[in-house]
Amino acid sequence: MSMVQEFKQFAMKGNVMDMAIGIIIGGAFGKIVSSLVTDVLMPPIGKLMGGVDFANLFVTLDSAKGTFKTLAEAKAAGVATINYGIFINTVIDFTIVAFAIFMMMKGMNSMRKKEEAKPEAPAEPSADVKLLTEIRDLLKK
Repeated sequence: MSMVQEFKQFAMKGNVMDMAIGIIIGGAFGKIVSSLVTDVLMPPIGKLMGGVDFANLFVTLDSAKGTFKTLAEAKAAGVATINYGIFINTVIDFTIVAFAIFMMMKGMNSMRKKEEAKPEAPAEPSADVKLLTEIRDLLKK
């Protein structure tokens, strides 16, 4: 078997395709959660905390170059910064994604348990067993 055929066979296996689909959906889900955090959750939280914009929470490591009101100004000036506001957003992103995956896995595990708990219906006896049963019943009579 040539290497191209072997690779094609590997790539078309169900597990590889399932994994690729999962990665693509996971990436899209991550973007949705990031937008949820930065565009929907953090603005009201910042408003409640006195109008704080988490994306602009930072500490400059080189105070000799002056003070900056926004992270963009500090980056434009080439100042090294610790961006703890962006880090807070990322931690919240991770927490939401981890919780969503936990809930999904919990649901899948409960469905799996329900399937395992179902008793299997008795198997239909084969034609030989039916015939032997009829012969036994006739002999009893």
